[in-house]
Amino acid sequence: MSEASALDTLRAAGFAGAYACALVTGTGLGGIAAGIEDRVSVDYGQIPGFPGAGVSGHGGRLHRGRIAGRPVLVFEGRAHAYERGDAAAMRVPLACAHGLGATRLLLTNASGSLRLETGPGSLVLLADHINLSGLNPLIGEASDARFVPMTDAYDPALRARLRAAAGACGMRLGEGVYAWFSGPSFETPAEVRMAGLLGADLVGMSTAPEVILARFLGLPVAAISVVTNLAAGVAGGAPHHAETKAVAARAAEDLGRLVRAFVAGLPAEETCHG
Repeated sequence: MSEASALDTLRAAGFAGAYACALVTGTGLGGIAAGIEDRVSVDYGQIPGFPGAGVSGHGGRLHRGRIAGRPVLVFEGRAHAYERGDAAAMRVPLACAHGLGATRLLLTNASGSLRLETGPGSLVLLADHINLSGLNPLIGEASDARFVPMTDAYDPALRARLRAAAGACGMRLGEGVYAWFSGPSFETPAEVRMAGLLGADLVGMSTAPEVILARFLGLPVAAISVVTNLAAGVAGGAPHHAETKAVAARAAEDLGRLVRAFVAGLPAEETCHG
C-alpha cells in the first residue's frame, strides 16, 4: 500500500514521466542535486512510506529535473539498514523510481579503501559486492521473485558507459569489490583484514541492499564509490564520520563531472517526459 500511495503522491506533485536514470547520493555527495536544471523537489517526509533523513550528510529530498539535457530522478540521501534494523529501508523509494519510469539506477556511496594505491578522493566503479552484514532486503518477501540472481548484478553495459564517461573526462576510475558491513560502528582492523582476504577492495555500510532491490525490481544498476578514508588498520587508518563527510564533499566535484558525462551519453530516445 505504501508504494502505491507514494506513487500517487509523486504523480500528483508532477513527478510522472520517463527518466533516463535514477540516482541515489551517498554521504556528503548530495551536492549533485544542485546541478539539476528545471528542478522540482519534495522532502522524503512528505511521501508515504519514504524513510526519514536520519544521518548527517544525507539531505532527505527527492528531485526531478534534467542533467545534461536528460530527465533524471535524484534521491538526495538514503536510509541505511543500521538506522532501524531494516535492510529494505529503500524499497519504497526504489519501487517509486521504477514505477515512475526510470530505466536504470546509479548508486553512489562513501567508502573505506583497503588499497594504498586507492586513497581518499579516488572514484571506484563497483564490479561486485560481498554481503558481510547477515541481512537481506528480500527477507519476508513471499513471492518466488525473492530468488534474485546476482551474477552481473552490477550491470556490465552501465559499467562500460561509466568507464567511457571517465575516459571522456580524463578521469581515473578504478574498479573493485565492495564489502557491505551493517554498521553503524566502523569496521575493526581484524574485520578489514578478513574482508581483504575474501577479495574486497572497499568497505562500507550501504549500497548492496539497494543493488539487491534494484535487481528484484528489474532495474539495471551500477554504483560508484568515493573513497573517503583508508579502512581501519590500513596504514594506520582510523576512520570517523566527520572525515567521511569532509572528503566526500571535496570529491563531489569530480563525481559530478563523471555523472554528467554518464547521463549525457544515455540514449536520447528514452529521455522524453510523458
